[in-house]
Amino acid sequence: MSFSVEHLWLIPLLPLVAAAIGAFAPRGARTLAAGAAIAGLAGSFIVSCLALVTALKDPSVHAAYNFTWFALGEGAVRIGWLLDPLTAFMCVMVTFVGSLIFIFSFGYMHEDPNAKQFFCFLSLFAAAMLGILVANSLLLLFVSWELVGLASYLLIGFWFHKPEAAAAAKKAFITTRIGDLGFLLGLVWLYDATGTLLLFDGGNGVLEAPALGGMAAQVAVFGLPVTTAIGLLIFCGAAGKSGQFPLHVWLPDAMEGPTPVSALIHAATMVAAGVFLIARVYPLMVADQAIATAPLHALTVVAFIGAITALMGAVIAVAQNDIKRILAFSTVSQLGYMMLAIGVGSWTAAIFHLLTHAFFKALLFLGAGSVIHAAHHEQDIRRLGGLKGHMKVTFATFSIGMMALAGVPFLFSGFWSKESILHAAHEWDVSHLPLYAGLTAVVLTAFYMTRLMAEVFFGKARSEASSHAHENSAVMTVPLVLLAIGAILLGFLGMPSHPWLQSQLMGSEVEAHPIFEGAGLMILSIVLVGGGMGLGWFLYGRSPRLAAGSPDPLVATSPRVMDFLGARLKFDELYAATFGRLNTFGAAFSDFMDRNVWGGLVNFTGRFGLFSGWFSRDTDEGGLNAGFDATSGGLRGTGTFYSKRQSGDAHGYLRVMGLGFVVLVIVVMMGGGW
Repeated sequence: MSFSVEHLWLIPLLPLVAAAIGAFAPRGARTLAAGAAIAGLAGSFIVSCLALVTALKDPSVHAAYNFTWFALGEGAVRIGWLLDPLTAFMCVMVTFVGSLIFIFSFGYMHEDPNAKQFFCFLSLFAAAMLGILVANSLLLLFVSWELVGLASYLLIGFWFHKPEAAAAAKKAFITTRIGDLGFLLGLVWLYDATGTLLLFDGGNGVLEAPALGGMAAQVAVFGLPVTTAIGLLIFCGAAGKSGQFPLHVWLPDAMEGPTPVSALIHAATMVAAGVFLIARVYPLMVADQAIATAPLHALTVVAFIGAITALMGAVIAVAQNDIKRILAFSTVSQLGYMMLAIGVGSWTAAIFHLLTHAFFKALLFLGAGSVIHAAHHEQDIRRLGGLKGHMKVTFATFSIGMMALAGVPFLFSGFWSKESILHAAHEWDVSHLPLYAGLTAVVLTAFYMTRLMAEVFFGKARSEASSHAHENSAVMTVPLVLLAIGAILLGFLGMPSHPWLQSQLMGSEVEAHPIFEGAGLMILSIVLVGGGMGLGWFLYGRSPRLAAGSPDPLVATSPRVMDFLGARLKFDELYAATFGRLNTFGAAFSDFMDRNVWGGLVNFTGRFGLFSGWFSRDTDEGGLNAGFDATSGGLRGTGTFYSKRQSGDAHGYLRVMGLGFVVLVIVVMMGGGW
């Protein structure tokens, strides 16, 4: 069956329709809303598979369908759809993993009275993410980008009666908006420089040679090429969505929402959007590499930010005790790996890891959700334990996810995708610091995931909730099994000896290498994984804690360091003491200015207006009008007087003339004029 790029809009449309059904369904229609959500995303998965088949027929083609959205003066705003292997693979991943999360949610949210709204928000979330993937216009992508932010706010704060959830939703929304402001400025600048926001447009798109060449020749400030400046602004948006340092603080708190939300955000949707965006605009990001005089390259910034994030997330995860928070900081670390890969010039390795990470991280979060659901919402790993015998399916699948994340060779997908990133970092000729950060994160990842497994599944139950836990129903365990299969098989699509996935993404043949080429780095990585797992088992698995209050071996060794790590390096406190206080001061100053300055000016202006009105009224009525009225009255009286003298009576006139003659004679005689 053939598929046309013109029909690509069906992929985001189906879950959007499901969201509308959920929005207008009666409050208690949980089954209807859930069924529409699952059916809508499953339909999108089928369409995505058809799109993938079409895209793989000629992977080098960026098939675009553009059209006019609306007229604007003499011009028009044009948007469109884009189909290539990157879009198609991402759509298949999001719809498949998302469908399994939706199915899991049906069992997880079974008793929630607001489950109908939950599935409505899930569908909106998926539709917005798919809109990002299929967009051939950065304007359309940005609209979908903001809808993702809205949906994440609704889902993270879904249990809004919990103050922590409401605060986490606001934190996520505001933090990502900071990055999105940079993204928006980058789009405005890009439009000003090129006159379009279409990615591909028959040679006129912003990612095509004419536009990139024109921008690369322009200088912004301090010798910085325009492409570098725009790329860094766009990266601000990606850093916010993908939880990169220093905008990572929202991502661990996102686990305050229901666990399926955490799985959707951390695996398939929101955090993947930032990595996808930078991979999509990679030609723009790399355009400044040919300019030897450039003081800074965009990808260099991306590489070092990714390295810092990868190491920081892994270090903090070591000291966390909440099962979801450990996985959240693990996501921060793995997203850092992906950005590191793009920064060192291997966006295909980043997408490879993004795809494998989606499966094993969704598996881990849903496995954590299975544990939490069975243990009556207990999330503290110190109060769990002994679940291996009670929850065999969850234990087996979670173990697969754990080994994929830790990079256990050679069966698990995370090993191959992680190795591709490390080898790309090793070949980067700018610096090996990102490589060292990545290798350090390798041993830390193996350590904290072994600690989590030992604390949750081994030893004896350390709480009433843990002792009475039992395996969940098939609606929750079957998605775990399917994700576990994907967490194993997906890695074989990008092995160095058979780099099929990389070849499809690049649109050209990628050179194959023997598995053990560059064996030194691979062996070092394997040793680090083994060392991290061995140390984790030595401290936590060999002698499991007997009670929830038993001392943690690491805390006993370095209490201050562990407290500092447990407090997430005090980033929240730092931001509260700096930006938070600055914001509070700004709000207080604005309030003072509003009440005492601007408000005073407004009140003065109002009172001056009243005074002017009163003065004008009194002057007009008591001065001008009164004087005019008096003058008019005098003239009117004089006129009346004279009018009475003009009676028309001839006898009266003769009498006046006679009287006047007599007066005249008297005057003359008195004057001696005779």
